[in-house]
Amino acid sequence: MAKKQTAGQEQLGAFAPQFAHLNDDVLFGEVWSKENELSAHDRSLITIAALIAMGSTEQLSAHLQIGKNNGITQEEISAEITHLAFYAGWPKAWSAFNRAKEIWQEK
Repeated sequence: MAKKQTAGQEQLGAFAPQFAHLNDDVLFGEVWSKENELSAHDRSLITIAALIAMGSTEQLSAHLQIGKNNGITQEEISAEITHLAFYAGWPKAWSAFNRAKEIWQEK
């Protein structure tokens, strides 16, 4: 079971309480918790791919860390980003690799 997500409440709760609720309780609480449909590992791979493809670098670091916590290995993230380079774009892959290196090289 995934760890309870509180980023929405912590970062936007006072400013956008409904959005914070939907983020923490619906997206991460209800959707991500359905591991009988997709594992947290696989959801992380999918989410990371979508963020890279869209060029959404602001959320990428957090989701790379979540993915690492969900068991994505350095070899898997490297293969995913390499694969995406051909579909999402070389510059997006470079940016993603720079962020992934920081996370997977942490002790």
